[in-house]
Amino acid sequence: MMTLYHNNMSTCAQKVRYVLAEKGLDWESVELNLRKGDQHNPHYLKLNPAGVVPTLVNGDAVIVESGVICEYLEDLFPSPRLRPETADRIAGMRLWIKYIDETVHAQAGVISTAMAFRFQHLANGEDAVRARIEAVPSEAKRARMRSLIFEGVESPLFAGGVRAFAEMLRRMEAALEGHAFLASESRTIADAVCLPYVVRLEHLQLAWLWNDLPGVAGWYGRMRETPSFVTAFADWEDPGYLTLMEARGIEYRPMVEDALAG
Repeated sequence: MMTLYHNNMSTCAQKVRYVLAEKGLDWESVELNLRKGDQHNPHYLKLNPAGVVPTLVNGDAVIVESGVICEYLEDLFPSPRLRPETADRIAGMRLWIKYIDETVHAQAGVISTAMAFRFQHLANGEDAVRARIEAVPSEAKRARMRSLIFEGVESPLFAGGVRAFAEMLRRMEAALEGHAFLASESRTIADAVCLPYVVRLEHLQLAWLWNDLPGVAGWYGRMRETPSFVTAFADWEDPGYLTLMEARGIEYRPMVEDALAG
């Protein structure tokens, strides 16, 4: 049986859990507590030197990077199909994976930390926060964490994160003018990799961002109605995280509006 190293509320883990659910696959769960730094344990770093989740282990194969894992599962278990039927639409699906990985994902960390998750870190005390930051291998990531945790929505990174999400929604709306889902008339990996970021916006009380985007609203409704949504998202929701994101999302709406106006 395959083993998935993941985290309950991780957007990247949600992508893979959604594909696993769509494929009807059984898997063993190893859940990592990212706030405690489980992803930096030596045992896990041997599997995933980047110290991120998820990681899929299938026999001797160790697969990292959520988009790669999703396509690996599609290659290994091609039914039900989660790729479009034509080469041009497959290319379109892969462009969504690339766009999410290279542009959107980092910005999810920006707005989530600045608005909400910083308070989880700060509750441990400043010394613990600085030690946690110093455990991160990348200096660029350490600098970003310092800014987001200690400055919050006042961080110079915050406005760019908000605008990046507004751009993602605009791109989705344009793509959905042609078909019911992002790359095809049926669900594909493109939908699986975008879904966690729209869910994150909803958790942060930012669903108003697609009030004037009927394509996105309809797509999100269709995605939420799938049984896989329950298996991949709802079954793993942490009430403490949801309460925190809801409260801070309401509090910081004016700052989000200011970022969009700027």
